[in-house]
Amino acid sequence: MHRRLPLFTFLIFSPLLAQEMDSFFEELYPLEIHSDISSRIVRITEGLHYERVDIDNSLSSEILDRYLDNLDGSRYYFLSSDVSSFSRFRFEIDNLSRNGDTSPAFEIFNLYQARVDDRIDYALSLLENEIDFSTDESFVFDRDNSNWPRNIIESNELWRKRVKNDALNLTLIGETWDEIRETLSARYERIRNGAHDVTEAEIFELYINSMMRSVDPHSTYFTPRNSEEYRIQMSLSYQGIGATLQLNEDMVTISDITPGGPAFRSGLLFTQDRIIGVSQSIDDDPVDVIGWELDDVVQLIRGPRGTDVTLHILRAGSLQGAAPDVITITRDEIKLEEQAAKSSILEINNLDSVIKIGVITVPSFYQDFDARSEGDDDYTSTTRDVARLVGELQLESIDGLVIDLRNNGGGHLSEATSLTGLFIDEGPIVQIKERRGPANVLGDPSRGAIYSGPLAVLVNRYSASASEIFAGAIQDYGRGIVVGQQTYGKGTVQNMFNLDQFSRDDDYGQLTLTIGKYYRITGESTQHRGVLPDITLPSAIDSSVIGESSSTAALPWDQIPGTRFRKSQDLTNVISVLRQNHNLRMLSDPDLVYFQSNVDASINNQSLSEITLNREERQDDRDGQDQDRLNRFNHWRSINGYEQVASVDLITPDTIPDFNLNETGKILADFISATDNNFRVSLGDTP
Repeated sequence: MHRRLPLFTFLIFSPLLAQEMDSFFEELYPLEIHSDISSRIVRITEGLHYERVDIDNSLSSEILDRYLDNLDGSRYYFLSSDVSSFSRFRFEIDNLSRNGDTSPAFEIFNLYQARVDDRIDYALSLLENEIDFSTDESFVFDRDNSNWPRNIIESNELWRKRVKNDALNLTLIGETWDEIRETLSARYERIRNGAHDVTEAEIFELYINSMMRSVDPHSTYFTPRNSEEYRIQMSLSYQGIGATLQLNEDMVTISDITPGGPAFRSGLLFTQDRIIGVSQSIDDDPVDVIGWELDDVVQLIRGPRGTDVTLHILRAGSLQGAAPDVITITRDEIKLEEQAAKSSILEINNLDSVIKIGVITVPSFYQDFDARSEGDDDYTSTTRDVARLVGELQLESIDGLVIDLRNNGGGHLSEATSLTGLFIDEGPIVQIKERRGPANVLGDPSRGAIYSGPLAVLVNRYSASASEIFAGAIQDYGRGIVVGQQTYGKGTVQNMFNLDQFSRDDDYGQLTLTIGKYYRITGESTQHRGVLPDITLPSAIDSSVIGESSSTAALPWDQIPGTRFRKSQDLTNVISVLRQNHNLRMLSDPDLVYFQSNVDASINNQSLSEITLNREERQDDRDGQDQDRLNRFNHWRSINGYEQVASVDLITPDTIPDFNLNETGKILADFISATDNNFRVSLGDTP
């Protein structure tokens, strides 16, 4: 399981006696303000969290496990005896935190730093002599469920294979042994420096967030420094590539692509891609960023507007040790207008006719709140833009409409309700329930629909929050069909608490706390389960890693009484027919057969946890995967009458159609035929 980690690098270990630590570094201890912050966070959480949380012995045990998992998720660092020694804190963290005592966090981290120093020294010693890659052995790279080494012998063997794997990866991209030694020495020293550059505030933040993330995945504490960083990101005023990064072990991973940003517009970078190198031009040698602190990688990627940054990427779902892709993105500001909804038209051949399907892509649920507050009648919003685009598409005589919410992580709740209102006459849209009292029902803010024709909503695992409210309402009303993958399942409401109000002189930071849940008009929660599509499309997104259900601390799905509403129609029978037609195409349509083969290959690669350390075998594996990928691509091109390509380097995002969007168009075309024009496309007033 991948974890969202704090803004510092996590490292290595070995058996070093605790009393020896002073010879390497100065131990860290809690600051005076940490006591007050800790106790206040406990009180606020227990008093205001939606789930009526008790921070007790049971949660204390989870907090310890999560803190150790954040530090040592792959079990490289501590010995099993270290972890056993921490058991004295297992049922004490709750009381200690309530009383403002966060000393366990620092005691554990101080030992962690000692382990880092010793393991880095050992890793560097392995680089003194050139490594032999001819032996037949393997390395388990996915160690999330592994045990901590029992002794120094097991630790050394684990690290011998890790260093060998790092060196082999560099060998396969053509580095000499001297270059490998230089690259890895610098990488490992950065790991050491990362452990020593950590501040008391960062340790405290990690520890408190181990507590908050044991409560639920969206309750978070921000130090004053990270509160400001969060504010900057939310204002979208910084210049970069428009991607959110997180640290998974020692690799920087793309956790989110900002709609309208440079990465989004380029179409070259995707969620779960891993950045292993950065350069300021494609002709420069890349800086190896494996093992870097997250802050440092961010600073390396950011730069003046209009300049290029080149990233060396390991693609999500690629084979471990695969050759990286090299992409160049131009830095730019992220502006509201670049996040705006956009339209296009799909033409679907259906027997002797062509069915025109309008497509509106909605990257986020946005609203220019400042302009609206100032009384600007022409303020920008998702609903206004979509209404305008629907009108333009109707002038093109479309036969049906797809609302594409893939990768839409949400936004303004009011936009979700008003957007839904464009497609229903009137009625409730979502229920919100807080800790106390009955659910509050939010309805369509304006009577009448601007579009009453055939409708499909396209979603994927990254469609979350406001996207799920819209998709769920369209599904519940029977107003349209939902196509794609099970959505994220983010059905909770958060509130930001400024902790500075409790201090005259010190900056305490901010606390984001879950205070409510969203419920569909049927009474079902979108939390954890998300929205289940009427027709499921292929996807390589691993739901055990992505989505609310991937977190053990996620609030559960539940149900409250539904609210009264009138369905537009019952689509049960027609959906059954559409599903049958789709399943037949999955077996016979060359596009879908090719797409499914790519999905299967990606899923297979993601399931692997072990890799050979034999150079010839590793090269054969890499070449074999490249050849399989090329063969699949050329077979698909041949069937469609396209010229074949000679290299996998020529398989780029712009050479592959959007298969899921095209299939959604075909499903909607089937829907139009099956309903025999019972829908009437109508114009209405634009809000």
